[in-house]
Amino acid sequence: MDKSAKIHVAGHRGLAGSAIVRCLKKHGYNNLLLRTSAELDLRNQAATLSFYQKEKPAYIFLAAAKVGGIQANNTYRADFLYENLAIAQNVIHSAHVIGVKKLLFLGSSCIYPKMAPQPLKEEYLLTGTLEPTNEPYAIAKIAGIKMCEAYQAQYNDCFISAMPTNLFGPNDNYHPTDSHVLPALIRRFHEAKESGAKEVIIWGDGSPLREFLYSDDLAEALVLMMKQYSDPQFLNVGYGSDISIADLARTIAKVVGFEGVLGFDTNKPNGTPKKLMDSAKLMALGWKPKISLEEGIQMAYQDFLSKI
Repeated sequence: MDKSAKIHVAGHRGLAGSAIVRCLKKHGYNNLLLRTSAELDLRNQAATLSFYQKEKPAYIFLAAAKVGGIQANNTYRADFLYENLAIAQNVIHSAHVIGVKKLLFLGSSCIYPKMAPQPLKEEYLLTGTLEPTNEPYAIAKIAGIKMCEAYQAQYNDCFISAMPTNLFGPNDNYHPTDSHVLPALIRRFHEAKESGAKEVIIWGDGSPLREFLYSDDLAEALVLMMKQYSDPQFLNVGYGSDISIADLARTIAKVVGFEGVLGFDTNKPNGTPKKLMDSAKLMALGWKPKISLEEGIQMAYQDFLSKI
């Protein structure tokens, strides 16, 4: 990528998008196209195409999405399916129409079958039934992957995809019920500490194993892919090891300074039992994560404190 190239980061205020912006600026890319959802509704086909025809970016990072945790995914099923499908099809097709040099579509590890072998390899896509609680979101992300593959096959567009594991970091969503597990626990433990509560209840039985990646490590991977990778095969982006939800909660409690006990609400869904990604193909390009889980949680907690 030329340092003067015009780059659109879709979703630049979100967890992944803001990390991409930080990474690009760190590497000397400052000609960035940034629009809030109020300024540009990517669910609107005409508005999206008009924006790209006017601005003509050379590169697009498609990190815009409607996201949330298990409860949000399961509650707002139609919204998650419609909005994410609309964003993907509008941006990808508009990028084709104006002839961008390269587009990178950001998906999610939830694209894989619920009971897929571990660690998750890219070739396991569409080999089994999805996790029911986030099926609509997963279907929308799978559609985005397949659109990138199809436009590359039919039109030779350089559209690629990356599938990150569970992300956390600055500009995360700390909503107590609609956020992902790690930021939700940061908030819950902080509020428990502040109120003097003796116990914090964790959803599920604590046994599911999850992999977590700090958003700035993801951004480094995506910028590397934009520079060096052009294959239609999407790439996993993971930390390389996982942790149980129970142990994650204990780590967060330690960072936050909560000294009470943990309880588990087994009436809440666990979700997929284990999700660990095989990121060997990406690591072969020279990338590896640098920020440990506990270090990342410490930085995320400071971000949370700056927003309350």
